[in-house]
Amino acid sequence: MIHIDGSHGEGGGQILRTSVALSAVTGEAVHITDIRSNRPKPGLSAQHVKAIETAALICGATAEGVAIGSTSITFSPQEVKGGYYNIDIGTAGSIALLLQCIMPAAAYSDSYIELNIVGGTDVSWAPSIDYLENVTLKALSKMGYRCKIDTRKRGYYPRGGGVVHATISPSKPKPHDFTEEDGNILGISHCSNLPEHVAKRQADSAKDIIEKAGYNCEIITECAEYPSTGSGITLYHGMKGAYVPGKRGLPAEKVGAKAAMELLDELISHSSVDVHLADQLIPYMGLAKGGSFTVREISSHTATNIWVTEQFLDVKFRIQKKGNMMEISVI
Repeated sequence: MIHIDGSHGEGGGQILRTSVALSAVTGEAVHITDIRSNRPKPGLSAQHVKAIETAALICGATAEGVAIGSTSITFSPQEVKGGYYNIDIGTAGSIALLLQCIMPAAAYSDSYIELNIVGGTDVSWAPSIDYLENVTLKALSKMGYRCKIDTRKRGYYPRGGGVVHATISPSKPKPHDFTEEDGNILGISHCSNLPEHVAKRQADSAKDIIEKAGYNCEIITECAEYPSTGSGITLYHGMKGAYVPGKRGLPAEKVGAKAAMELLDELISHSSVDVHLADQLIPYMGLAKGGSFTVREISSHTATNIWVTEQFLDVKFRIQKKGNMMEISVI
């Protein structure tokens, strides 16, 4: 059994998700302690519980200590099985983060895995579903990973109610060396139960800043009436993206401007991936036993994911400075 200190490094939910995912892939049981011990509300939240339960469901695992507020769990997996699974997070908990916990194991399933997930698609402190589809999955496809998602309803905080259908094919990751990509900046600006001009103002503000910086930009707008109320904007270019959710009292123009500036920070570095994608790629590179990318800085999430991945897999990562960037590779 592998023992993981949940307070290591970044010390958040990511250690939990990566540990459970790699446990399911390798078949190695894992005992995780001090889960989110440095957070205002330590232990498992509702969305963490649902992610572990879903992982246990697809690999026939025994999971002990899985309850809201628990700071220690034991996860003992068996074989990953294909099938159709209905998952209701029950809150506006992030669908993208739940999928982060499931996706590595699903690649090693004996057949297709289909998931119908209800929860949050566009919430704070998590990738948006548009980022997952247009940045994360695009990057993973270069490693041979195959996953399609269909966003049927958006879900915002606090009500949630978003619906995403994901189909993951057995597709073990292969090594890939990521390089900077050219092309136009694309984006999606959206709102629900709000005036259409909210999505348009977010988009116009972002586009104005991006075009003044010398880039071509195309942002589509969506306005609908979903169960929850909210807005947001996701921008993406190659293996880089930026997502900003709307917030009560925050003008739509500022939402769009923030997303534009965050993406431009990534683009001017000329790195191959953004700081958020970097940590997401680490487990897949470990499983592929190869690959590399450049990133403008090493975040605590990336450093922590490297540490967790090295606990489960017989791989080592190398970090070295490359101009004004950092290069991460499997050695």
